[in-house]
Parts: sequence; structure tokens; C-alpha cells
Amino acid sequence: MDNSMNDKKSYLMIISGLLAAGLTVGAQAQDGFSEALSKAVSEGSAKVDFRYRFENVDDDAFAKDANASTLRSRLTFQSGTVGGFNGLLEFDNVTYVGSDDFNSTENGKVDRPVVADPKGTEVNQAWVKYGTESLSGIYGRQRILHGSQRFVGGVAWRQNEQTYDGLRAQWGEASNLHLDYAYVYNINRVFGPDDSAAQPANWKGNNHLARLDWKLGDNHTLSGFIYALEIDERGAWSPNKSVNNSTDTYGVDYSGNLGPVAVKAAYATQSDAGDSVLDYDADYYMLEGAMSSAGISGKLGYEVLGADNGVGFKTPLATAHKFQGWADKFLTAPGDGIEDLYLGVTGNLGPVKLGAFYHDFSAEDSSEDFGTEWDLVGTWPISKQFSTQLKYANFSSDSDRYSDAQKVWVTLQLKL
Repeated sequence: MDNSMNDKKSYLMIISGLLAAGLTVGAQAQDGFSEALSKAVSEGSAKVDFRYRFENVDDDAFAKDANASTLRSRLTFQSGTVGGFNGLLEFDNVTYVGSDDFNSTENGKVDRPVVADPKGTEVNQAWVKYGTESLSGIYGRQRILHGSQRFVGGVAWRQNEQTYDGLRAQWGEASNLHLDYAYVYNINRVFGPDDSAAQPANWKGNNHLARLDWKLGDNHTLSGFIYALEIDERGAWSPNKSVNNSTDTYGVDYSGNLGPVAVKAAYATQSDAGDSVLDYDADYYMLEGAMSSAGISGKLGYEVLGADNGVGFKTPLATAHKFQGWADKFLTAPGDGIEDLYLGVTGNLGPVKLGAFYHDFSAEDSSEDFGTEWDLVGTWPISKQFSTQLKYANFSSDSDRYSDAQKVWVTLQLKL
């Protein structure tokens, strides 16, 4: 039996034991353990989620297209709350529907573009939580989403979600101050559940994720964050795929309304940390304004990931697909940094939600033109259970560093 299977069984045993212990403590306020267990089950829930996606990638750097037809099946069990305790167990399976004419990062088809949806089955979440009105603590494998997910997110766009193993505490849910701190010792990446020659499925290490949100009235929130990542070296891969993602990042962001304009702004500074072999200090900043009228919303923004000593500002835990174009040409900032001037328009056509976005990319320290991108999306929530989406990205560049690419996605999702 391989190590990943042993890890999964051990992890399930630990979580099961913790959940049983939590229910036992909670049962002290009840008539007995059996009554507490009955309440945990009767007030719990079971959900099923199927997401099918067809993804086509036509990239000029490859002679062949990628055609990925994948299905993610998710089964989620959540208990009711007993004595302040509750728990959750969630399983994901990703499988191919038809042929795998794409580079999943583990199937060896390197003559085609990457679609990072490797097949496999794993425990996506498994946690125990204790909470009061103002304080909560959660231990286990869990989803952690901070703010817009620019620095810490779940990458839920990919079929295998990114989740975190560790301990998380949150304070001040009902107040104007909200503190969120997590110690993470393992990051379950989208490339899992198993290691491949291209990417490690997990990053182990000592990682601290802290964020403080301060509501300055109804329409203004100021946040500060510290992300101290110390990722262990994985000898089978280059340092840039493991230890060089060790970073110390400090920053602030703001969101609020200034008259009719919804404003977002952020600044962060970053340096190498842990056993990283890099040596750099880089800055990040962004400013965005948005307005809505007659059901149409528009936004204009400018985002910069700086660079130093040939190293671009890193966001290794971000939901990067949300930012700098859906063609995913800039999931990692280039060594000379990147500037993204973007605008977007969204609205509804009957029941269908539509969006169009434009990006103009250039280098941060040389102003070299990287290219432009158009992104289009239409989402039709047919019912509460079933939705469809058609999405398109077109990246064009005159630079020798980046190839032209087009991507098309068709997604069907059923939630029961």
C-alpha cells in the first residue's frame, strides 16, 4: 500500500477520534452520549455535488490542442452541533469522461497544454469545530479563504480543490473586529491527490496565516494581514516548486464605497523566508473602482506584482485564476514583475449572467509589452440545483516570451 493511502487512513482515524471526543464533551450537557449522537446525526446533512467540465486549450506553443473532459463528484457529510461541537467529512473524486487528450500534470502527455485536473480520489475536508458566539476553533483538513483570495484561497475553479491541514481560530464574528489565524502544516494542492513528476501534490511546512478585518462603519473595511510561509524542500522537484515559495508577506487592503464608486485598494511587501535559496524584496499594489447603473456594472483596475533580483512577487496560495486573465499565463509573476490594467462589464440578459473583461499586461520594471486578453463568460442558473456556464479566454502577444492562446470551458453543475 502506498504512503498516500496510509496517510488517508491515518488522517481519517485521527479525525474520527477527535469527532467522537468532541461529541462526548458536548454530551455532558445532554442526557447521555446516545442522545447527543442522535442529535448530531438528525440535525446533520448529506450533500452531493457533481461538476462536469469540458476544457479546450489552443496554445500556439503546442502542436496539439488540449481537450479535457472531466467530472468531479463530491460527497459531504456535516453533523449537527452538540455542546458547541460539530464536524464535517468531505470526499472528492475526479475522473475522465472519455479520453485524456491533455496534460493533467500526471498522465505524461507533455505534447499538449496543461489542464491541471489529475484524476483521483481523496478526502477534501475532514474537520472538527468548536464555537461560541464570538470565538471558534477548527482542527483538521479545511477550506481557508481570505478576502478576495488574492493571497490565500481554495482554487475551487480546478476540479481538485486546494485545502489546508492545520488549526484555525477566529474571533469577533459579531463585532467590528474580526481576527482570523491559522497554523497550517500541510497544503493539499490542486495537483494531487498523488505526486507526479511535474508537481508535488502536497507542501508540508510551518505556515502562519493571519488576517485582521476592521469594519469602519457600514461601507468601509480595513484589513491587515501577515502570511509567513515556510515550505519544506521536496528533493524530487526543483526549489521553485517547493522551498522557494517560502515567503514573508505583510500587507493591508481596503474596500468600501466612496459615493457611487465601490473602491478596492491593497498594498503588500514580500521577502524570501525559510530555506528559500532566493534573495529578494518585492512589492504588490492594486487599485480598483466600480460603479453600477440600470443593472449594468463596470470596473476599472490596476494591479502590480513587483520584482527584485529577477524574482517576481509570489502568491503561491492564491486562487490565481481569478486574477490577471483566465488564460492563466501569469499564475506565477515573471522575474521582471507584471502590471495589469484591466476593465470589465457585467450584467444580466434574462436569467443569464454575462461578463466581459479586458487586460493589458506589461513588465513592471521594463514596461515590456506582454500582451492583451479578452475574457467572456455566461452563466445560467437554471434552478437551485442545476447551473451551466460557458467561458472563453483569448490571450494575444507579440512578445517572444508568451504564446497566443485560446481557452473554452463548458461547465455543468448539479447540487443535491
